[in-house]
Amino acid sequence: MARIGRIQRKTNETDVSVYLDLDGAGRADIQTGIGFYDHMLHHVAHHGLFDLTVRAAGDVHVDEHHTVEDVAIAFGQALNEALGDRAGIVRMADAWVTMDEALAHVVVDLSGRPYCVFHGEFAAPKIGGLSTSLVSHIFESIAVHGRLNLHARVLYGRDDHHKAEALFKALGRALDAATLIDPRRSGVPSTKGVL
Repeated sequence: MARIGRIQRKTNETDVSVYLDLDGAGRADIQTGIGFYDHMLHHVAHHGLFDLTVRAAGDVHVDEHHTVEDVAIAFGQALNEALGDRAGIVRMADAWVTMDEALAHVVVDLSGRPYCVFHGEFAAPKIGGLSTSLVSHIFESIAVHGRLNLHARVLYGRDDHHKAEALFKALGRALDAATLIDPRRSGVPSTKGVL
């Protein structure tokens, strides 16, 4: 059974569509109008082995906030849709990723309960066209709308690009491991019997 999420989100500020296949091959076709954001989402797809298509048109003449936020919301919703009742998944996973001098750690629990803890400091206000203040907001939006616990941290690093890239790679790898189907499990991975 295909584990695919398709989300269309249209507001007065943005028009976003996301297609996510959890059992893909890491193919990414991403156009948000914000180059560095495209680059980071490409890492999530590539390292998560997800097929991900994103199209976003937003009011970037104001700033990138609405587009970044709505893409993260739609990605989270697509993840939630693709997971369905979450039967058979591994559920919990983490990933450590280095990028030269930077080290990031991301832990996920696809519990159905949204919560995000983010620890990461950036020196510059922007990386390319993405405000560094939005990086934590991306993770929070994915956690809330994907209905998962998401803990992300940059342990150290000097270069903001490297720190952000390590975080998004780690997110992809942690989500890949947590969304895998465990052949030994017949139902949802919870003593409650539901996620």
